[in-house]
Amino acid sequence: MSFLRSKLLPAAIVLLFGLALFAVSARIWLPGDMAAPAPLG
Repeated sequence: MSFLRSKLLPAAIVLLFGLALFAVSARIWLPGDMAAPAPLG
């Protein structure tokens, strides 16, 4: 259990942070109409 807490948890947090950063920065390269929020209805 201590292995999970000391090795896997920080790695998962860093991976999640990197994924979120990539998702946010990917919006810059999208065309303007795709970067807009989805229309409601």
